[in-house]
Amino acid sequence: MNSGAVSRMTKTLKVLFDGTVFRPSGPVDLEAGKNYTITVQLSTENSDVDADPAYDIASLAVDTHISDLAAEHDHYLYGSPKRDTHEQ
Repeated sequence: MNSGAVSRMTKTLKVLFDGTVFRPSGPVDLEAGKNYTITVQLSTENSDVDADPAYDIASLAVDTHISDLAAEHDHYLYGSPKRDTHEQ
């Protein structure tokens, strides 16, 4: 092969597009620092997004009626003294 020849290879990678970046679902056997061209095809398989409750976290929320729960979570979880660093 001469030094001017272009090597052609095709690889299929399963990825999730998070709105900014394509995230591979497994190891990627490609050389870092090289430029690649990606052809995008919508997968007909069930997406992990549908199965992952973190993508619909708001549906898991429970109203505890504790207004300072976020700021004082250590107090409510472990019984440590309240920090009193927030307004009442």
